[in-house]
Amino acid sequence: MSKLPDFEGLALFAKVAEERSYAGAARATEVSVATVSRAVTRLEARLGGRLFNRTSRQLALTEFGSRVVERASRSFHEAEEAENAAHELSSRPRGTVRLAVPMSFGLRWVAPLLPEFFRLYPDITIDLHLSDAVVDLIGEGFDAALRIAVLEDSSLVARRLCPVVPLIVAAPTYVAEHGRPAHPGDLAAHRCLGYAYRARQGSWRLTNVTGEKATIIPAGMLRVTNADALLPTLLAGRGVAELPDFIASEYLAEGRLEVLLPDWHLEAGALYFVTPSAQARPAKVEALSAYFASHLSRPGWSSQPL
Repeated sequence: MSKLPDFEGLALFAKVAEERSYAGAARATEVSVATVSRAVTRLEARLGGRLFNRTSRQLALTEFGSRVVERASRSFHEAEEAENAAHELSSRPRGTVRLAVPMSFGLRWVAPLLPEFFRLYPDITIDLHLSDAVVDLIGEGFDAALRIAVLEDSSLVARRLCPVVPLIVAAPTYVAEHGRPAHPGDLAAHRCLGYAYRARQGSWRLTNVTGEKATIIPAGMLRVTNADALLPTLLAGRGVAELPDFIASEYLAEGRLEVLLPDWHLEAGALYFVTPSAQARPAKVEALSAYFASHLSRPGWSSQPL
């Protein structure tokens, strides 16, 4: 015999005792009368005693059943309360969301959105993990992540929010001193700064409007794990770097950086809201997904001139 209690049998027994009939218990629990009867019979065999005296017109608890029914009823109602509380928790936006976000993007574009989010959803708290390294959502217990990528097939569920365009940029002072590359092959003679967590981190793969392709292995004096760390060296005119448009746009608008090789393009990615599963996603996660979709589908950096 299983050591696990027969919860179904106890629940249906309690309901039969409450309704004083098998048919009433079946209607109340939305199962068949046969299911109720089998459950009670199974419970009687497990407990070793009759729970009801049955006649064609009457159903009454035995002495043994009377001693069991109070605890069975209490267990049934406690289980109902637990389910109701869980349904309320899953349907109302409340609780903690563990959210992983790339650091530079999170500081620039996510953190400023949070005050208004907390005003709208005062019962939600966010545990914000800022890192450019890709986290294991399932293994590390995250509810969701914002990812900037050319997203490959995976078991995760991704909602595309907006495009993110990578740009090859340099300061005007760098261009004045070292010249402007006319073709991606010319970058081999330039100081190309590196970013450790970029997709296909060992190379820059570019395509022009005619479909011509070029692959460059960047080599320079600096390689970083956060793109913001490139900026002082880049703005000082000491090298060339790939930056996403959400970082580069303000410096391009100010004239402190300029786009190199404007007729060539790196493979564009996108910003995604990623969760482990779309099944039974809690309301707190749905609320955050909808909020980011409404605020980041037309992001501020896209309106700035490139």
